[in-house]
Amino acid sequence: MNRYRENRYSDPMSFEGNGGSAKGLYRSRNGMILGVFKGLAEYFDLSVFWLRTIGVIVFIFSGFWPIVVLYLLAAILMKKAPIIPLESIDEQEFYDSYTRFRKGSVYRMKRQFERLNRRIQRMEDVVTDKEFDWEQRLNS
Repeated sequence: MNRYRENRYSDPMSFEGNGGSAKGLYRSRNGMILGVFKGLAEYFDLSVFWLRTIGVIVFIFSGFWPIVVLYLLAAILMKKAPIIPLESIDEQEFYDSYTRFRKGSVYRMKRQFERLNRRIQRMEDVVTDKEFDWEQRLNS
């Protein structure tokens, strides 16, 4: 069984069992206008049609400014949904930190790759050392 799938179902605070998608409030990438209503509908598990219908009714009865300002404010404050569905809490935390502070996330990734590179270099130094006895390692 997949490592992420085991973690997802064993942790009650992790993701829902619906294909590994994060249960976060995001704007939909394929919504009609900025994806706010579709994102809200996915988050609250409502019908997009009814949410848009309520939005149009509120628009008609309250006037132009209140609903448009709220809609644009929601579009600015809500993050776009991830392109690839998130599989773990770590992935969701990284995605959220990346959308908030991109330079810091890129810096953390760069540090991680530098650590991995140093580790690989140390392993190469040990293996390519003249004193490394291949015959003894292979026969034991």
